[in-house]
Amino acid sequence: MMNNAQVQKNTLYVGGLAEEVNEAILHSAFIPFGDIKDVKTPLDQATQKHRSFGFVTFLEREDAAAAMDNMDGAELYGRVLTVNYALPERIKGGEQGWAAQPIWADADTWFERQQQEEEMQRLQAEQRAAMQAAEELHRKKLAEEREGEKEEETDTKADPMALAEAKALEQSS
Repeated sequence: MMNNAQVQKNTLYVGGLAEEVNEAILHSAFIPFGDIKDVKTPLDQATQKHRSFGFVTFLEREDAAAAMDNMDGAELYGRVLTVNYALPERIKGGEQGWAAQPIWADADTWFERQQQEEEMQRLQAEQRAAMQAAEELHRKKLAEEREGEKEEETDTKADPMALAEAKALEQSS
């Protein structure tokens, strides 16, 4: 059903709450199933209204199971409810959580990551420049070799003395 997170068997998540529903109404809707320890409807900080869900904590696990079986898919103030076991509250912000450390605690690791990234970009730029220089050098050598071959061909064709020498060498051999 759920992944590796520990499920709280006596606390229920109640989703799909209408705007009119408050903690007292939620308490009244779930009290027939057993003694309730706590009811919470987290508020949206901007609007100060609940965020369309709440949590109901029963004293007994069996009561929570009965409430979930009966109230999941039920209607309250014209809205269909989703009722599941609640997952434990998690602190946002990675492994340690934001609340476990001051806001500036991440600054050192951020600067280290920035420096590493800048160093990596610098090394990549140096490598690209070295590759371009090597390619340019290779192109120049190829061009010089081709130019040298052309000069040898043109030297013998254009110079009548070189032609005569070449003929004399061929005849003597």
